[in-house]
Amino acid sequence: MLSAPDSVLEIPSASIDRLNPEQRAAVEHGGAPGGPLLVIAGAGSGKTNVLAHRVAQLVAGGADPGAILLLTFSRRAADEMVRRVQRLLRQASAGRPHLSGAKLAWAGTFHSVGARLLRDYAPRIGLNPAFTIHDREDAADLMNLVRHELGLAETGRRFPRKHTCLAIYSAVVNTRVSLADVLAQRHPWCAGFEDDLKRLFGAYVEAKQAQHVLDYDDLLLYWAHLVEEPALAAEIGARFTHILVDEYQDTNALQARIVRALKPDGAGVTVVGDDAQAIYAFRGATVKNILDFPAQFDPPARIVTLARNYRSTQPILAAANGVIARAAEGYAKALWSERQSAELPQLVSVRDEADQAACVIEAVLAKRETGIPLRQQAVLFRTSSHSATLEVELVRRNIPFVKYGGLKFLEAAHVKDALAVLRWIENPRDRVAGFRVLQLLPGIGPKTAANVLDLVAGVEDVTMALQEARIPVAAAEAWRDFRALVATLHGRDLPWPTEFEAVAAWYAPHLERLYDDAPVRQGDVTQLANIARTYPSRQRFLTELTLDPPDATSDEAGVPLRDEDYLILSTIHSAKGQEWQAVTLLNAVDGCIPSDMATGSPAEIEEERRLLYVAMTRARDHLALVVPQRFYVTQQTGLGDRHVYAGRTRFIPAEMTNLFEMRPWPEVRPQPVASPPPPEVVELLSRMKAMWH
Repeated sequence: MLSAPDSVLEIPSASIDRLNPEQRAAVEHGGAPGGPLLVIAGAGSGKTNVLAHRVAQLVAGGADPGAILLLTFSRRAADEMVRRVQRLLRQASAGRPHLSGAKLAWAGTFHSVGARLLRDYAPRIGLNPAFTIHDREDAADLMNLVRHELGLAETGRRFPRKHTCLAIYSAVVNTRVSLADVLAQRHPWCAGFEDDLKRLFGAYVEAKQAQHVLDYDDLLLYWAHLVEEPALAAEIGARFTHILVDEYQDTNALQARIVRALKPDGAGVTVVGDDAQAIYAFRGATVKNILDFPAQFDPPARIVTLARNYRSTQPILAAANGVIARAAEGYAKALWSERQSAELPQLVSVRDEADQAACVIEAVLAKRETGIPLRQQAVLFRTSSHSATLEVELVRRNIPFVKYGGLKFLEAAHVKDALAVLRWIENPRDRVAGFRVLQLLPGIGPKTAANVLDLVAGVEDVTMALQEARIPVAAAEAWRDFRALVATLHGRDLPWPTEFEAVAAWYAPHLERLYDDAPVRQGDVTQLANIARTYPSRQRFLTELTLDPPDATSDEAGVPLRDEDYLILSTIHSAKGQEWQAVTLLNAVDGCIPSDMATGSPAEIEEERRLLYVAMTRARDHLALVVPQRFYVTQQTGLGDRHVYAGRTRFIPAEMTNLFEMRPWPEVRPQPVASPPPPEVVELLSRMKAMWH
């Protein structure tokens, strides 16, 4: 331990004085170590600053930095917290040189800290200390190996693929919910495989143990098992005088159990978060952890609420407060700001998705002309595919952008499948497209695909060449359907874009067979069909879609190196924790937010409400929610292709519209009334006309 504190306030007063009263109360809470503290930190309320000040205050007050456990949800957040703490300690180190060199040895994510502790205690719980850790893809591959060894891939039924199996396994581990309940709530189509999945997961665990490997979920699971032993829990808990947890609303059942086991009485525990920003239930997080936290201790934890917002204007906050005030449960708070503005957030009505893209681009470029860089503007959306039409239009207009959250629409595997069919028919020598297309057919592997591509290379009549191909018996039925499609499209028997609709109809059963989440992916194929309608021909469609599209990964798009400025596109989930001068939200309609796939229970609907709240509170100065009036849908059984009319999101009822500026797009502007031309002009025009008679 460091020496006893010299005084209550060790951080320089200039730094402390910049905190507002609520922030200061959180920073100075408790003695040594102090009772449990819950900081409800509203959006933009300076949460990171408060947590850094509290850690620095503890160290400056005498706490051993090596006995402070700081848990975050990303390495970047932990590194930023440590930097801020060290900066504050350097300011406080005059006459106390030990402060400037203080090291926070236990700052990191739950998983990284768990790995360190498990290596320390591995022999005592039957683990090999030299274990290796599998990432998600390694874990999925091992799951697949076990799946094949058990013969589950050869049952003749649509047994879940490796990534679905791993997702189910992970949900059971992290939520502490039974396999039957996880299947019922998240994967109902897999319910018939419950016994087989139990067998698979048991064998998967045995394989990991035999190979001395842990997967990502094991790092929490084994840590939780470790602290279930009272003696070990007390021993590990004694290593830390203080435990501080950031973003507590994002913890899952295992993480909350670990914190409680380490400090059953809550001594020295500080958790910071915002129940209104709990949006990660799909990862196993539960908002109940933060809602139930105070009552888990006797006496209950102290609650400090940070409601002053340093980010947004008051009109934006008023609208966001209106959305979250209608939540079924949560800590009461109303964000407020000293940043006043006469500009209300906008509710913009547009005709359809094409108009939405045009409207957004017009607004983005207009703001750019007023001095707001593209990189200070963000377009947010509930689901990655919602930006598809906008992405294509941005590429056509040469407006650079980066996209956060999910694969870029045009790089998704199922979208590439559909495009590959058109590309190969357009150019049968394209072996990359050909390999992809041919191996979509059941029974055709790389060898057969290569033989077919050799056969059609350089011939004029592709249809005839396909008739001569030697195809495995298992692929005969699928091959007949494929040849019929090629004959139709190669012969130009259908006009554009009916050609694409034929491809989509052919691809639909393959999509269902190849992907466990086929209904979600089918929405992307439908979206691609909508985009196809905006092009005059197949060639133009394929050419313009492939012209230098922006790079993207499943996590974060790369910044275009040749452009000094770029627009931000992001899912709402990926935007959490970010802020921009101007924010536009796409598809503020029921069916998109809330998503029609997330309305199965009141809890799901409430999480969708919080998603909208998170999106709105990313904006500093300008906020617009775009409301398309209709969407074009295709291949609806018994109904045919048609327009579906949408309604504004239920989270903004009529009584809330006074908090917004209601704006149609395009705006109807009055036409100037022309004054009649003078007589001499009329005479001149008359003489000019007469010259030609």
